[in-house]
Amino acid sequence: MQALTFGGKEVIEFSTVNDPQLLHPTDAIVKITLAGICGSDLHVYHGRETGLDFGTIMGHEFTGIVEEVGNDVKKYKVGARVLSPFTTSCGECYYCRIGLTCRCEKGNLFGWMQHGHGLHGAQATYIRVPMADSTLIPLSNDLNEQKGLLLGDIFSTGYFCADNANIKPDTVHVVIGCGPVGLMTIIAAKHLGAETLFAVDIIPERLAMAKQFGSVTLNAATENVKEEILTASNGRGADSVMEVVGSDQTLKLAINLLRPGGTISSVGVHTAPNFSFSPSEAYDKNLTYKSGRCPAHHYSEKLLREEVPQRYNIENIITHQFTLREGANAYEVFDKKLDNCIKAVLLTE
Repeated sequence: MQALTFGGKEVIEFSTVNDPQLLHPTDAIVKITLAGICGSDLHVYHGRETGLDFGTIMGHEFTGIVEEVGNDVKKYKVGARVLSPFTTSCGECYYCRIGLTCRCEKGNLFGWMQHGHGLHGAQATYIRVPMADSTLIPLSNDLNEQKGLLLGDIFSTGYFCADNANIKPDTVHVVIGCGPVGLMTIIAAKHLGAETLFAVDIIPERLAMAKQFGSVTLNAATENVKEEILTASNGRGADSVMEVVGSDQTLKLAINLLRPGGTISSVGVHTAPNFSFSPSEAYDKNLTYKSGRCPAHHYSEKLLREEVPQRYNIENIITHQFTLREGANAYEVFDKKLDNCIKAVLLTE
């Protein structure tokens, strides 16, 4: 089959690799219909996440059709349309039972192979899905593939970020970063009742889409963001700041914008060894700080039950699509935000 594989720092190769095989009776083989390139893929692409085996198939966002199932798979038949969270989960361990499916005791992240162990990813023709009954989620007829793809990762992550932000009526909230996850966070925050919601970025096209989704936009390159937030909050600062970028600068901005007693909800993937604010700064702000990987399976099921993705045009953030053969170019366009790229997806046929 064809796949995009890791060839080293900023090297994505269009490769011919072996088709995946059923290794356990609980496995399924899924034919990929749509795969995404995620911001966290860029951490690997730029070498900020070290240890990935050369030849690892990239990617963890996908929808597809079940091609083959192991003998113990009961929930899915060949031909079923499915979406998937970016991690596998057993559905039975302590963490799965409390809804923290991203920390499943048996789970793995798609697209991460280290020293020969782990799982290959979804930017390929096919993928092996372990623990298929408790990992995969049906893609219902009222959801298109684009919505399903986003639900399995970034829409769930955005909702998780907003859910952790303690949103209440008559409060002031800020989203830092208007990339794909930030835009999903804006939609989720508005859904959860955020009335005064600011979105901060420096890219005009992304700010324009953030405005379409209902936020007040602030360009950090041309406006005094802190003064605007203080003015909107009677001098107090934001009640919550949702930080989705994952940089020292944005986390520092988050605490600077926050009022005493406020909440920082951070889902940006941080790779720095230390916080950009000190324990004394956190103490002096009576800060609540919430962070971590989204339990995407838990949130995907919750959002489907509540029919949330059906209500919003979340797929509008997908600005570019490529074939697998164009994968190296797709990474460059997405990484460098060429041609106003916000979200790029890959067609496998």
